[in-house]
Amino acid sequence: MELAPRGLHDLRGQDGPPLTIRYAPHAAVVVAGLPGSGKSTLLHRWDGRAPVLDPRTSRLTAQAAMPDRVPYPVYRPVVRTLHLLRIRAALRRPGPLLVHDCGTRRWMRRALAHWARRNGRELHVVLLAVRPEEALSGQHARARTAAPRTFRRHVRGLAALLAAVDRDGRAAFPGAASVLLADEVSRERLAAVRFAAPDDGSGAEGG
Repeated sequence: MELAPRGLHDLRGQDGPPLTIRYAPHAAVVVAGLPGSGKSTLLHRWDGRAPVLDPRTSRLTAQAAMPDRVPYPVYRPVVRTLHLLRIRAALRRPGPLLVHDCGTRRWMRRALAHWARRNGRELHVVLLAVRPEEALSGQHARARTAAPRTFRRHVRGLAALLAAVDRDGRAAFPGAASVLLADEVSRERLAAVRFAAPDDGSGAEGG
């Protein structure tokens, strides 16, 4: 079953058949959610369809250049800057793009929208709105946990973001052509992604 999202699609709590998500050939898709919500798992499932920009890649690059004694919080701003520069550069190149981001920072949402618009791209969002306890379980399963203070900040940010989505729809993400909401029930349905122009008679769903 294929879904071509436009506007707001809320799949929270909806079990069902696997879905192939279709976007325009040059779309930029942001996969957002709490640390441990399943962003990396979903992007791994979709890998091969588009380049994936993951902040962990930027962290490993910065880490390799730092002495072992330097703790991560010291060079975190370097990692963020490097990730931003990579996103901006990738948006200038042709072809589809998948972006890993928490989605809870308003300035980042605005920056992504601005860069996508400048480069003539459609911007889409997949927001994994899982419960905080589910995200914590995911962190422990991957043996990578966020600091408690950092995680609480993300939880507050996600709560505010979901309230904005409930109130304003996709306008909570400036410039987004679609926002697709999934939770721990429905995220497994997001089986595949493809980037293609609409097919006549494909039976794809829109909204």
